Amino acid sequence: MAESDILAVAFEQHRDHLRAVAYRLLGSMSDADDAVQDTWLRLTGADTSEVENLGGWLTTIVARVSLNMLRARRHTQEEPVADSTPGRAPDPEDEAVLADSVGLALLVVLDKLSPAERLAFVLHDMFAMPFTEVSAVLRRSPEATRQLASRARRRVRGAPSPDRAADIARQREVADAFLAAARGGDFSALVALLDSDVVLTGDAFATPLGRPVRLSGAAAVARGAAAAAARAEHSQLALVNGSVAIVYAPAGQLQIVLAFGVSAEHKITTIDVIADPDRLRRLRVALLPGA
Repeated sequence: MAESDILAVAFEQHRDHLRAVAYRLLGSMSDADDAVQDTWLRLTGADTSEVENLGGWLTTIVARVSLNMLRARRHTQEEPVADSTPGRAPDPEDEAVLADSVGLALLVVLDKLSPAERLAFVLHDMFAMPFTEVSAVLRRSPEATRQLASRARRRVRGAPSPDRAADIARQREVADAFLAAARGGDFSALVALLDSDVVLTGDAFATPLGRPVRLSGAAAVARGAAAAAARAEHSQLALVNGSVAIVYAPAGQLQIVLAFGVSAEHKITTIDVIADPDRLRRLRVALLPGA
């Protein structure tokens, strides 16, 4: 067996672990796959003849790659939506397991941490990596790394409240049902999900006429949603600025976001259709699996 083949086999043995680390650090399955692919490319270009623990070495690399992505995301104030890594189709069951193991509410809290805090907390508290190794990734002292993890731990324990977690679950349930009804052009199902006084607003980029739009009432909004069945077929759920929304991102390019207001009665009260490129660039978006 060629050396490259041996390396590929060894990497595949660690791939699931690396994806799990990257997903918890980045909160986005597509970004996690990008980080894992980057790690593979770095492995193929590195001299690993003296590496005694390949798994530990790969974890360090994927953590550094993820840290750079987090820092870039903070700098641009956006979370790009991208396709999954070429050559590896997403496994819905695997993605669901990852998402459930982290929890949407925790992802929202992690997104509020600084990149260094998030990495220290995830690697130490979730993957039991010693602070000496975490500090090497961050290029800080072990004591400074301990302080980062401690600060992150306090913030995670303080939020979200059970009410916030329940709110996110309610949002996802309603948004998922809305997307399914829109894909099928099911007018009755759409009306059932909408509050009778629901209001839909869209910016000038969201309509062919180039003017802002406002629709009021369940019937009018449902007709509009049913008419967009073709686009809904290629849309999916995402966390947008910490709330569940529907995004349309053909070829990984974010074009439209539907942000919802959901009542305690599981009814959609508002829909904000965002298509203005400037507004879209300011959003933090993380695709949700299984949608």
